[in-house]
Amino acid sequence: MTGAANFRCGFACLVGRPNVGKSTLANAVVGRKVAITSPQPQTTRRAVRGIVHRSDGQLVLVDTPGLHRPRTLLGERLNSLARSTLAEVDVVLFCVPANEKVGPGDRFIAAELAGLKGTAVVAVVTKTDLADRDRVGERLLEVAGLGTWAEIVPVSAEAGYQVDLLLDLIVPMLPPGPPLYPDGELTDEPDVVLVAELVREQALVGVRDELPHSIAVTVEEIRPRPDSDLLDIGAVLWVERPSQKAIVIGVGGERLKTIGSRARQQIEALLGARVYLDLRVKVAKDWQRDPRQLRRLGF
Repeated sequence: MTGAANFRCGFACLVGRPNVGKSTLANAVVGRKVAITSPQPQTTRRAVRGIVHRSDGQLVLVDTPGLHRPRTLLGERLNSLARSTLAEVDVVLFCVPANEKVGPGDRFIAAELAGLKGTAVVAVVTKTDLADRDRVGERLLEVAGLGTWAEIVPVSAEAGYQVDLLLDLIVPMLPPGPPLYPDGELTDEPDVVLVAELVREQALVGVRDELPHSIAVTVEEIRPRPDSDLLDIGAVLWVERPSQKAIVIGVGGERLKTIGSRARQQIEALLGARVYLDLRVKVAKDWQRDPRQLRRLGF
């Protein structure tokens, strides 16, 4: 029962370099999609909170942007967000992928984590479904050599391997206390943010080079249509150059239609209602480097 004296409640965050499987793991731990995923690095652009309810505790899991060497003002702000989150949680989950050798980015983050005082750090070797047993063993040894960890746990979010074990290890590390969120609440992200992220997730499918980093999405409105069970949603996909706008729209508008169709299905599942999704594409020149435009886009 949540009122028991030994009930625990607290925050844990996922950290790691870009594209190590943090968002996929966050969704697997929470048991519902709370963070968008993509093969593109630096997909996560905000601290996304997912809530795990258990009989012995409540875990608020924070997915952070991947720490990286920033090349834009946006990149600097994402790094700052990830670092500030580290100072506010009870447990840090340091993610390293099993299918890639430990590299300079992993070592850099491990060195930063070594400076944390009073915070438990669990090393998580992710994507074990993409590596054979020998490679997983190699990665576990490499990670063990990066620092002193409270635990080292190999997991596969895709296969569900040891995700429950990871939770079993984290919850006892949380401080005693009552739950912060009511039963059944899985995220505190507003619908407008979740909708924007679902649109951006579909816009990232199949694009490459610099375009993934240049796409941002804002939701202009979510409102019920009078005398109908439809929700009207208007959203804008922002890019940095007219050539990028043409790519997002596609020949005859076909690519934008595909983005809208796929995003609408996800949004309807999220909101539990039929949706009419109106997408537009606009240019905000070099928005990743412009403080004023970053503020307007929510960064």
